Amino acid sequence: MEEKMFNELVESIRQGKAIMHGEMEPSRRFVIDEIDVKAIRKQFSLSQNKFSQLLGISIGTLRNWEQGRRKPEGPARTLLRVAAKHPEAILDVSRFA
Repeated sequence: MEEKMFNELVESIRQGKAIMHGEMEPSRRFVIDEIDVKAIRKQFSLSQNKFSQLLGISIGTLRNWEQGRRKPEGPARTLLRVAAKHPEAILDVSRFA
């Protein structure tokens, strides 16, 4: 490894440590919008039971999301965003339609 590249790597690690300890502000932040699962479900006019079936998740998981005990992550988060913006796509591929 070239010395210049090594020194940049070491400096990057120092900066990361300073950011983690609150001694330095990060150069950028990523803000992820909260998903209002209950509002999305109401958009479909479905009960918790029917909406959980539509999404292929357990009703307990849906309740946890709606009550703020857990947050949807990964593919579930993406599916909910699609459901919010394009409900027809969800209904088109579901067995409910």
